Amino acid sequence: MSAALVFNQDGRRRATARNAQVDWVLVVFVLFKGLVFVTGMVFAIKWHYDREKMTVDRHALLGMGAKVLAVFVLLLLVLLTLTFGLARSLGMDLSLP
Repeated sequence: MSAALVFNQDGRRRATARNAQVDWVLVVFVLFKGLVFVTGMVFAIKWHYDREKMTVDRHALLGMGAKVLAVFVLLLLVLLTLTFGLARSLGMDLSLP
């Protein structure tokens, strides 16, 4: 029984019904990724559900939010300063038209 080979225009063998194969590595990786996402979602939902049960101290929450905001703004300013400093040292023209 001889199977006729089918080739693409560029000379590579094309998958037909007789020579079609499943890439099992891809199937395993996709299933693993799905399992990781589902596990992560279960733990995220559980964490949020458990957090609702705990009482929240509003004063401590506002203080922590202010600290996070201050650190974010400070890091943003440092990043902008470094970016513009590097751009100027490389000779880029940063003036507005």
